[in-house]
Amino acid sequence: MSRSLKKGPYVDVKLLKKVSNAKAATSGVIKTWARASQISPEMVGFTIGVHNGQKHVDVLVNEDMVGHRLGEFSPTKKFIRHGGKMQKELEQKKKDSEIAAAKASKAAPAAPAKKK
Repeated sequence: MSRSLKKGPYVDVKLLKKVSNAKAATSGVIKTWARASQISPEMVGFTIGVHNGQKHVDVLVNEDMVGHRLGEFSPTKKFIRHGGKMQKELEQKKKDSEIAAAKASKAAPAAPAKKK
């Protein structure tokens, strides 16, 4: 559900102060824990370190991100993969078949093109 237009966008006051005091090109990473804060046009060009619960993920803000939340660009969960032992075996077979196909294509010399 979106925020009321009457209230305006939510931008963390401390973060906005840090951005206004720094210069985009020369400043380093601006660390923040305000994942709910929206990205404002003043933040474009800055690198903001958004906390994901474990560490700060560096996010380089560009014009397309304005209006989105900072937390959208710092995932909190790391997807490994589904499967397990059986999935690993299938992936290994696929990898082996690709290697074999590559070796076969290298071993067989390319036939010269026929002229008509």
